[in-house]
Amino acid sequence: MNLMMLLEMAANGLEDRVAVGSVDGGLTYRQLFEQAGEAAARFRADPGTKVVLCDESSPAVPVALFGAAWAGMPYVPLNYRLPDDDLRSLAERSAPGVAIGDDAGAVRLAGVDGLTAVTRDHFIGDRSGGAPATESGDWSMDAEDIAVLLFTSGTTGAPKSAVLRHKHLVSYILGSVEFMGAGEDEATIVSVPPYHVAGVSAMLSSVYAGRRIVQLPKFDADTWIDTVEAEGVTHAMVVPTMLARIVEALDARGGEPLLGVRALSYGGGKMPEPVIRRALDLFPITNFVNAYGLTETSSTIALLGPDDHRVAQYSDDEGERARLKSAGRPLPGVEVSIRDDDFNEVASGEVGEIFVRGEQVSGEYLEKGSLLNNDGWFPTRDGGFIDEGGYLFVQGRNDDVIIRGGENLSPGEIEDVLLTDERVKEAAAIGVPDTEWGEKVVAVIVPAAECPGSELPDLVRSRLRSSRVPAHVEFVDELPYNDTGKLLRRVLRENYAHLGDDPAD
Repeated sequence: MNLMMLLEMAANGLEDRVAVGSVDGGLTYRQLFEQAGEAAARFRADPGTKVVLCDESSPAVPVALFGAAWAGMPYVPLNYRLPDDDLRSLAERSAPGVAIGDDAGAVRLAGVDGLTAVTRDHFIGDRSGGAPATESGDWSMDAEDIAVLLFTSGTTGAPKSAVLRHKHLVSYILGSVEFMGAGEDEATIVSVPPYHVAGVSAMLSSVYAGRRIVQLPKFDADTWIDTVEAEGVTHAMVVPTMLARIVEALDARGGEPLLGVRALSYGGGKMPEPVIRRALDLFPITNFVNAYGLTETSSTIALLGPDDHRVAQYSDDEGERARLKSAGRPLPGVEVSIRDDDFNEVASGEVGEIFVRGEQVSGEYLEKGSLLNNDGWFPTRDGGFIDEGGYLFVQGRNDDVIIRGGENLSPGEIEDVLLTDERVKEAAAIGVPDTEWGEKVVAVIVPAAECPGSELPDLVRSRLRSSRVPAHVEFVDELPYNDTGKLLRRVLRENYAHLGDDPAD
């Protein structure tokens, strides 16, 4: 297995179809294949062993990704939004190799020992540097070769290098994407950054399906809408914060529906129910998909499909409506199990840790090795449960659980109740130190309208046990998210630690 198989098949079957860019002037599949081969020759001529990317989404991304696969070198996209010291630290860990970046990125990585830094324009524009490796099959087919190294966000410590081998990524694509399944008029907009697993999987799945890729280097809701309309975009993937901004922008434009998008997937964080319900109204003919996955699982492992979304939108059955909050059911070839602290499988509806197993599951880090147990199960560190219909409900990271009086409280459960108040736009629940109970609940709210804080604890009390009632309610203009839509609870805990009464503070 090798990622180049996917591009080779597309280039042979759809060679004149545009793969990346606008219909007029974009790279065709044959041109992408040829440029990947030329890039592979340049990579092989360099003494390095990795291909490092420090760039926004651009045509250099697929060329570097497939060129690295052809050359037999791991592709390592870095988070260009990091401060210089953090970025260079990751670059040093990725050396030796070739580093590709925009002008600013190349400057920031200049001088890193073992890295040959080149600008994106030079990488794309100067196609010399070695005999073009354009012979099909001139790449390793060892499925165990490392295809991609992705650094984790480092929210609980130094970033780790998640290892995705060719067998993991190819298994994911073959099991979830129909080869040449896209029509010639179809296009997908990629607005997630290249260093996120969704950015990698978007490239691979679009190429294998034969769907034109439209890249949006910087996300802005109005620009996203305008690009969708101008480029005839039919498919999209967004994180929850992006969809919330798109909904706001469409409402600000008068609430006219967006009719050209045929399929829209979302994932990467918790989706507020009011946002997805409004989106279903604004995209009335769009097939919505909630995709749950992790970097270590080569992207998606469970899907809530279009039919489930529309049933939940219109059903009077509370159970069916509640499934709009779920991650759906596991993909074919993927097993999901909920386990307790002793690794015993729990009953339907009972909360535990989510474990996953399948060919696409890596669960491996350069620094720690494989975390798979002897039976191939990977501990996601996410809490959740599976209902009687087989739908997976994800309640968030186990690290985020609030422990009050020895009881584990799910922040997501509290947030879901807070978001039922139409005056609450966004909500986050965190725990801060408490002498008597260990931790107490603090609710941090972004209001949609004036909302007396005294009413929100009563709202939670009416729906949940008293232990979950916020001791404090704080109002803010915005919550802290990273650029892939994950709520930074660590930042909130630091900001509101003063509300705790731990004597150690």
